[in-house]
Amino acid sequence: MLMVASAALMGCANQKPHYDSVDDYPVKAGSVKEVAYTESETMFTLWSPNADSAMVYLYEAGEGGEPVKIQHLTRRVDGAFEAAVRGDWKGYFYTFRIWDSSSKWELHESPGIFATAVGVNGKRGAIVDMKETNPEGWCNDKRPEMKQFSDAIVYEMHHRDFSIHPNSGVNNKGKFIAMLEDGTQSPEGELTGIAHLQQLGITHVQILPSYDYGSVDETRLADNKYNWGYDPVNYNVPDGSYSTNPYDPVCRIREFKQMIQALHKVGIRVILDVVYNHTFDVAQSNFTQTCPDYFYRLREDGSLGNASGCGNETASERPMMRKFMLESVRWWVEEYHLDGFRFDLMAIHDIPTMLEIRKMLDEIDPTILLYGEGWAAETPLTPEDVRPMKANIYKMPRIGAFSDELRDGLRGSCFDDKDEAFLAGEPGHEQSIRFGIVGAIAHPQVAMEKVNYSREPWALQPTQMIAYASCHDDMMLTDRLRSSVKPAKGKGIIKDDELKRLDMLALTAVMTSQGIPFIFAGEEIMRDKKGVHNSYCSPDSINAIDWSLKAKNHDLFDYYKSLISIRKEHPAFRLGDAELVCKHLEFLDSEDCVVAFRLKEHAGGDAWEDIVVILNANRKPVTVQLPTDNQYQTIVENGEADSKQLAAKQGSVTVYPQSATILAR
Repeated sequence: MLMVASAALMGCANQKPHYDSVDDYPVKAGSVKEVAYTESETMFTLWSPNADSAMVYLYEAGEGGEPVKIQHLTRRVDGAFEAAVRGDWKGYFYTFRIWDSSSKWELHESPGIFATAVGVNGKRGAIVDMKETNPEGWCNDKRPEMKQFSDAIVYEMHHRDFSIHPNSGVNNKGKFIAMLEDGTQSPEGELTGIAHLQQLGITHVQILPSYDYGSVDETRLADNKYNWGYDPVNYNVPDGSYSTNPYDPVCRIREFKQMIQALHKVGIRVILDVVYNHTFDVAQSNFTQTCPDYFYRLREDGSLGNASGCGNETASERPMMRKFMLESVRWWVEEYHLDGFRFDLMAIHDIPTMLEIRKMLDEIDPTILLYGEGWAAETPLTPEDVRPMKANIYKMPRIGAFSDELRDGLRGSCFDDKDEAFLAGEPGHEQSIRFGIVGAIAHPQVAMEKVNYSREPWALQPTQMIAYASCHDDMMLTDRLRSSVKPAKGKGIIKDDELKRLDMLALTAVMTSQGIPFIFAGEEIMRDKKGVHNSYCSPDSINAIDWSLKAKNHDLFDYYKSLISIRKEHPAFRLGDAELVCKHLEFLDSEDCVVAFRLKEHAGGDAWEDIVVILNANRKPVTVQLPTDNQYQTIVENGEADSKQLAAKQGSVTVYPQSATILAR
């Protein structure tokens, strides 16, 4: 059958146009999506301007077997091929086969670049009626209310990590629908799963890549192979390894929607980690199989760019790649009701593309979050002034980036696990912490020449800065502190009680930052990953969250919950505007390894007229003069956040070692 099809392709009468380079390829009219199903016909449309000819092969199964129908596609003037296949083909699978005599691969086969349903391992596209993928009540699903970006509190998690441990109390371990199981508990009686998130009080869950990716074989899930998923195959359909049946194209879609619906019902929005910057491989990628060389950046010698560190980088500046990204983001918002996007290695893309995505999202819902990593693994093959890197964030209003200034100012350089910083009681990092507290904006009391990585403010508004101490792709905060903070007597590793104090101190800096606070799953219960720095393919024994830690460290969990509650209740901590931050946030004089500031004059309309926050990383108590002679109510002190039980202060306050104090009046 393949040989006959190949001969037919080679003999196709349609003559392709000549193009001097890929930059001359026409832009496809209308949508990038390639399959439109109705009961009477399915329309296939594939953009492949340099192809000699193209066909679609229809199959009864997602793998194996011979095609049951082969249909030639007709060339259009916009570089696309199309054909309507008569009849009801719901439940069948397809691949496109393209003959390209100018390509070293010649015969290409793939489900196309924009498959919205696939069979097992994503090798074939699937024809489905998307209405049948909707769970009950989906038409009434609404994103939880959020007035402004500064209201967001983000919790990053991996589907498998969150529920796979035997003590998670979850039945559908490691699956999308684990989130449907409310009231799950650890053996110690602590809430786990979605109830844990609701109890904690976060507003957003950021899920690691959840589209169809290449490093886990969906036919061998019993092998328990683990991966984060930063190896894209089909960008616009959920991965089958997190579904209960990867062979059923409808199942993975419906269960992903059920997960989002369940989170929305308890008031939690969902952010998807997207990886448009590279593909799993190049030769077999859907991009190459559809239109070779177009979707990737090439050096002058013809070799692939490698800003991703994964062997390739995509070319977002090319019109069809830009269009693909725009439609893909729109697809996830409109079909799956997603509430935000975290762009992996965002600096690989280009500023015009990111601005177009932001504009599109604002037209749909201006509260949808958009942020990313303002760096790349290697230098991208684009001019520096158009890279969406951290230093250029000021060119991209309403798009955010992670602050490595605050992260490494707290815990030390990410490139040296032994490097000490503020949390270790190392002086000289106070200005980096201040920079993080104001949200990376220009503030008259931040000495930029003393900030670790930036000499100029890079955010126009504080909500363009993501404030965090750890995330998935580095040491857990617990592991990092064990690695870098020397114990008081200089031998061994720090004890858990000191580790807990420093965890609380780091959280206080993050939660009182005017940026958007970000927590990595398990920080709140002192999770560790046994010192593994990059656990992208480590086993469950490294990555799974051990829920017995919640009972052991319930005081830490309560502290997280209380700080989140305080932030949500008091607008002074989330002003969301650079002018207001400069007007109301004032740093107080303090000694080394102490950062102290006040939020004054009912900042943001807060019920509290004056708020004082003091972060003391010293192993000794410090005394700080209060800015007024009035009596202050103690809100947080020495790991306690219970204003009814804490004594009032006046004149000055003594702050416990390695702890934070928050006062208000």
